[in-house]
Amino acid sequence: MASHGIKDRVAIIGMGCTRFTEHWDKGLDDLLIQASDDAYASAGVAKPDVDAYWFGTAQSAMSGIALARPLKLEGKPVTRVENYCATGSEALRQAAYAVASGAYDIAMAIGAEKVKDSGMQGLNAFPVPNDGTSRTLTAAAMFSMVAPAYAQKYGVDRAELKRVLARIASKNHKNGAKNPRAQFRKEMSVEQLLAMPAVAGDLSVFDCAGVADGAAAAIVVRAEDAHKYTDKPLYIKALSMVAGNGNGLMDPSYDYTTFPEIVACAQDAYAQAGITDPRTELAMAEVHDCFTPTELVLMEDLGFCERGTAWKEIEAGAFDLDGDLPVNPDGGLKSFGHPTGASGLRMMFEAFLQLRGEVPEERRISTYGQRNLALTHNLGGYPGEMVSFISILGTQPD
Repeated sequence: MASHGIKDRVAIIGMGCTRFTEHWDKGLDDLLIQASDDAYASAGVAKPDVDAYWFGTAQSAMSGIALARPLKLEGKPVTRVENYCATGSEALRQAAYAVASGAYDIAMAIGAEKVKDSGMQGLNAFPVPNDGTSRTLTAAAMFSMVAPAYAQKYGVDRAELKRVLARIASKNHKNGAKNPRAQFRKEMSVEQLLAMPAVAGDLSVFDCAGVADGAAAAIVVRAEDAHKYTDKPLYIKALSMVAGNGNGLMDPSYDYTTFPEIVACAQDAYAQAGITDPRTELAMAEVHDCFTPTELVLMEDLGFCERGTAWKEIEAGAFDLDGDLPVNPDGGLKSFGHPTGASGLRMMFEAFLQLRGEVPEERRISTYGQRNLALTHNLGGYPGEMVSFISILGTQPD
């Protein structure tokens, strides 16, 4: 790839995140105000100090006016962006590049979604098919095809693999139960999860991420200015985005056991950050567990383990909060919830808290104090046609 990156040229100095839940008592404006106010306070800046805004939302608003109005911004550029479920990450990427270019001194990336009172139930392909040419399979149906394909390719009994998927969900619910901002705050045993009704293929209702409302925000500055605002900035080591061309849907050799866009994205991100062994160099990872088979495949696509071994590593607890590489310590999409435009920034918010040591002891990753790099991974789309985003963040500049 031709990506040169902006390693250690931009830092996150403040972040905010609402609870992700069914906010029946709040509108989009309320969520945007709360997340932005928390980010201003975290960074120790006032609203007029921020030069420009990137606002990510997939389904809740059009144009930058939807942010400028509730925040009462005066004479500020606001760019509304959308890139499927990687929308929040896209907002951060563009804000960071703008600061790195020298165009602005301080920028905010903010993502939000307010869908729970709109009838959105999360299983539809979006936009809704109209002339018969758009997708008619649900997202659950598309991702459900990953599980039997993986089982067949690697010789795993399907019942055993279903238990592994329940193990992923159980891990993430256990993490989310400790997090006051998470949508679902109840631990779920593997046995409870296995007893849940089916939604699509081998997937049960609790193999699927929750639909939620929420917002998250980040404030970024040039790295050399970061310590003017905080003594604990988070430096951007890598930002990689790959948009697939959809060939997987037409390629008879595509077998659903890997997401090529994510493999390419990871290779680019690791090259930008100078990472050669992510399993031992990363302190944690927040990954896009929209469905439990997605997290399974991601462990291999991101290079955390060898092909065909992720199911064993998951069973062994390698990616638990106390494992050697904690994955989704905040509960992930599965437990934290998934307001499309905010999820990417929510992942960074967890990295921000964990690497800075700002979580309670019961939520702290096992690698805290030993490693200082975090990965966030955000995807949008479906197996065979997706966009992929990866950030790598660290507490120290090289």
